Amino acid sequence: MVSPKGVITDWRRFKLDSVDQSIPQKKRELLRQMSTPREDDKANRKMSVQEYEMIKDEDEHSLKRYRKQCMQEMHERLSFGPKFDTVHELESGEAFLEVIEKEHRLTLVVVHIYQQGIKECEQMNSCLDCLAAEYPTVKFCRIDAVATGAAERFSSEVLPTLLVYKAGELLGNFLAITKHFNEEFFATDVEAYLNEYGLLPEKESTACMEDHDEADQVE
Repeated sequence: MVSPKGVITDWRRFKLDSVDQSIPQKKRELLRQMSTPREDDKANRKMSVQEYEMIKDEDEHSLKRYRKQCMQEMHERLSFGPKFDTVHELESGEAFLEVIEKEHRLTLVVVHIYQQGIKECEQMNSCLDCLAAEYPTVKFCRIDAVATGAAERFSSEVLPTLLVYKAGELLGNFLAITKHFNEEFFATDVEAYLNEYGLLPEKESTACMEDHDEADQVE
C-alpha cells in the first residue's frame, strides 16, 4: 500500500514534469528539491509550511490531471480489457466483420449464427445469455444467418453454429454444435464443450443460476 508520503512525492514529481515551464524559476527549483530530497532527508521527513503552501496553491486543473493519470494507471494494471455481461445482437454482415476486426485484442469473441424457429438455436441463445453473465470479459454475440449476407453457407443443417475469435483470428468453428449435446442441453454443457478446447477464460462470477441444476432438483 502506498503511504501518504509516497503519494505526495509522486504528486510533486508529476507537477514538476507537467508544468515545469509554467511556474517561476524560484518555485520550480523548490519543487525540484521537494521531488528529489537529499538522502539524509528521506526518512521521516515532514512537509514544511512552504511546501504545504505550494501544494495548496497549485491550480486545481493539475491536480485533476494527476488524479486522472493515477486512475488510468490503476485501470491498466487491474483490467485486461473491456467487459460486457450481455449477448450483443449483430444486425448485418458489416457489424459481424467489425466486431471481429475491431474488438480489443485481448477480448474473446463468441458469435452464434442462428435461424428463427430452430429449437436448438433458441436453446443456444438461452445458454449464451447465461454464459455472458458468468464470463463478462468474453463478448458473446448472435446474428441471424440471413443477416450475415451468406445464408447459403449457413443452412439449417449446420445451425446453430458457434464461431470463436480473438485478435481477428478464428480459434473455433463449430458447425451444428448441438449434435455433441443431448436433446435437452444447458449452459453447463456449452461451457464444458468450449472448455475442452481451452477457449474460455477463468470464470469471474456465478451470477447466473444454471437451469440444469434446477432441473436436477425437480427430479
